[in-house]
Amino acid sequence: MRNLKTSALLFELSKPGRRAATLPACDVPVQDVGTLLPQEALAEKLPPLPEVAEPEVVRHFTNLSTLNMSVDTHFYPLGSCTMKYNSKRNERMAALPGIADLHPHQPEDSIQGMLELLYDLQQMLGEISGLPAVSLQPAAGAHGELAALMVAAAYFRDKKLSRTKVLAPDSAHGTNPASARMAGFDFVTVRSNSAGFVDMEDLKAKLDDQIAVFMITNPSTLGIFDKQVSQIAELVHERGGLIYLDGANMNAILGITRPGDFGADMMHYNPHKTFSGPHGGGGPGAGPICVTEKLGPYLPSPIVERVEDKFRLAYDRPQSIGRVRSFFGNVGVLVRAWCYIRTHGPDGLKAVAENAVLNANYLLSRVKHILPVPQGDRCMHEFVASAAALKKKTGVSAMDLAKRLLDYGFHAPTVYFPLTVPEAMMIEPTETESKETMDAFAEILFRITEESPELLHEAPHSTIISRPDEVRAARQPMMRWKEGASQ
Repeated sequence: MRNLKTSALLFELSKPGRRAATLPACDVPVQDVGTLLPQEALAEKLPPLPEVAEPEVVRHFTNLSTLNMSVDTHFYPLGSCTMKYNSKRNERMAALPGIADLHPHQPEDSIQGMLELLYDLQQMLGEISGLPAVSLQPAAGAHGELAALMVAAAYFRDKKLSRTKVLAPDSAHGTNPASARMAGFDFVTVRSNSAGFVDMEDLKAKLDDQIAVFMITNPSTLGIFDKQVSQIAELVHERGGLIYLDGANMNAILGITRPGDFGADMMHYNPHKTFSGPHGGGGPGAGPICVTEKLGPYLPSPIVERVEDKFRLAYDRPQSIGRVRSFFGNVGVLVRAWCYIRTHGPDGLKAVAENAVLNANYLLSRVKHILPVPQGDRCMHEFVASAAALKKKTGVSAMDLAKRLLDYGFHAPTVYFPLTVPEAMMIEPTETESKETMDAFAEILFRITEESPELLHEAPHSTIISRPDEVRAARQPMMRWKEGASQ
């Protein structure tokens, strides 16, 4: 039974004079703030901060936490995001005082252990990708993607080659065109064919001597592996361009194949998707990038180098694009990635991929007769089903299904992405879920499709907030509390 009273806003729970702490007597001379600041800098009245006792604060946040869905409480088949269970041991390792208490400005001699760990991680990520030069500096996946394109831009400038275009398939992640533009390139979309692969004729028509980079996600956001990738790489390389691989989700190919081996020149990782970083809340994150040897000199500085038996942060790299953030990573996420890789080893990482692919194909087989999968009966780590036929027959949309799943205690899959599939539902069960969980999810999905459309249009019914007006929420967000406003 949830305590809904204490889940109200702290401002609404506030009562004058209540305190959650008692401060000691001031041990410095008291001085009126008006004597310290000019009049124009002073507020007319004190801010309306909530006045709440400690038990109410504890109950408030504890009860709010029970309203959240997470991988620790629910099945979370969010496609393209890999919301999988991650070992708590990695959390404990990252929180060890000898790791968590380090400061990035410490002398290098005092952080040799951390530098060795980061150097080791660079080597492992390079081996897994087949791309030997590695930077751990980017702070997120999209940040790594941008950093890789900046590396490409620096490479072409250094070679005095005029390259203006970046190409990517129409199923690509939405950050691809943004990263291309921010790196100074024009962006050109390449069509996909009916099977979800790159349309080779359209690609050939758009390839010219202005191509800098072809960006590809493989396995794609459709959950399929484009077998043409080596041929694509050959065509791009013949024109003097580079291949960038979105390696945000490597779960389907770990230990089975390497992007560098099938033609990629650059890629980024998302450790929170593949290597046990915490996922959610907007961070923290990391987006390591791996590149070929010829692109290595342009990587962000510093990188970790080994000199005999010591480790250092190498800044003396004249061709580098420079810093892309203040420090590394976030280092805590990188420590978790190191723990994950060292724990699993080569055989374990391969097993991760095999189980991820097995689970996704099993769930696909369970739901395809209700929600057809336009790109076929086989997938990699995820698949994209379509509710278009269901909507045409009953009026029930992918959004209706997603919202109703919340009532049954399942987080919704990703909906309406990629845009190439109408009424898309992108589903990724991940390698950590059991057959029983997937069966339960499929059976609930079947039950929902038999419920009345009227019931589904109003779902969810059991959550604190039902279905909001998402357009209004985006265009007219209420970002701050106002006294007298309703809850």
